[in-house]
Amino acid sequence: MINGQNALPPTTAFGVIKGFVSRLRKPSIPKGPVLVVDDEEAVLRFVERVLRESGYKTVAATSGAEAIEVARREGPLGGLVTDLMMPGMTGDELARQLRQFEPQLKVLYLTGYSDRLFREKTTLWADEAFLEKPCSVKGLREAVSLLLFGTLAAAS
Repeated sequence: MINGQNALPPTTAFGVIKGFVSRLRKPSIPKGPVLVVDDEEAVLRFVERVLRESGYKTVAATSGAEAIEVARREGPLGGLVTDLMMPGMTGDELARQLRQFEPQLKVLYLTGYSDRLFREKTTLWADEAFLEKPCSVKGLREAVSLLLFGTLAAAS
């Protein structure tokens, strides 16, 4: 303290850097809804319900082609939760196509075929994860939270 005031006011270089660093530590809030894609209606509704109850806005599609239409209509997505094996387009192909418009899109692959996932896709990137089906409510919540926020805190 100098004359009853902070030695470094917030307008100094230190104050600016401190503010910048504190903003860096905050997890980014998803820009838009989480797109849930699965050709099995029961799985689709389960994932949507769990995410909505956890505070996420969701939109849904039952195929890759429908998902692309939904993504274009909804604008920037908060994330993608997709089945890996679907008729017409795999979840990996869907993610590649959506990333042409949203390169930073985070993707959670839901699969009962994890062996096939790693045979066809030898690398999961930093913004990708997978969860084995069937999964629990807790497992799904944690996987989405870790992928989107880097922590176990759910959406608010």
